[in-house]
Amino acid sequence: MSAQLINGNHLSQQLRGEIAERAAALTAKGKQPGLAVIIVGDDPASHVYVRNKVKACGDVGFHSVLEKYDASLSEEELLNRIRALNEDASIHGILVQMPLPKHINAFKVIETISAAKDVDGYSVLSAGELMSGLPGFRPCTPYGCMKLIESTGYDLRGKHAVVIGRSNTVGKPMALLLLQANATVTICHSGTPDLAYHTKQADVVVAAVGRRNTLTGDMVKPGAVVIDVGINRNDEGKLCGDVDFDSVEKVAGYITPVPGGVGPMTITMLLMNTLESAERN
Repeated sequence: MSAQLINGNHLSQQLRGEIAERAAALTAKGKQPGLAVIIVGDDPASHVYVRNKVKACGDVGFHSVLEKYDASLSEEELLNRIRALNEDASIHGILVQMPLPKHINAFKVIETISAAKDVDGYSVLSAGELMSGLPGFRPCTPYGCMKLIESTGYDLRGKHAVVIGRSNTVGKPMALLLLQANATVTICHSGTPDLAYHTKQADVVVAAVGRRNTLTGDMVKPGAVVIDVGINRNDEGKLCGDVDFDSVEKVAGYITPVPGGVGPMTITMLLMNTLESAERN
């Protein structure tokens, strides 16, 4: 048995085509979707991520604003800039790239972003809306994972889903989205004594801990859907996920590759959130 690949690149391009069409329709009415991206400091990986996000905006016809600041920028200066963007009618989404310099409180920054422009879906209000099943912004990576599962036609109703990881940005919201889809959900983490016990029973496994080979073939139920959120490097320096792809592929029914799986979907769902913000407002 060999698992069917869930191609994140292909699905991402499909969704971006739809986003571009809807953005063009809004722009024709005089309301071009707009995203503001702020980066503070000189973290090389962060600058790559930011460039990709700005380029993606241009590709789908969004207006984008990129603001780069030195690491010495004060917390209050950053908060004041966010407040100004909150009032800017041409901006429908605000993203502050993490991590921030140590003297800036990330929680304060996230909570200063207007709830109507929190397209990362990280605020307490967005988390509460997700918990309550209310409409709102979903964190981009879990949102993308759900789209990947949906693309297979797999019905989550009544299925057992295991999420490995409990972060506020992926693990917890992922579990809630699966629960909303009527799956029975188990969350595993570093305090779980026997991870394989849970994953062997799972119809769906989402691995999101940032540690390679967390999930191996002998830990997977035959035919399971496996979503790999991890981004790591193997001994040869090549990108890999949290899943031992070679062994799991032989057992699973569906699997996402790394790269080319979840990664492309994260920016795509950021675009989707920004578009929906523009459409609502």
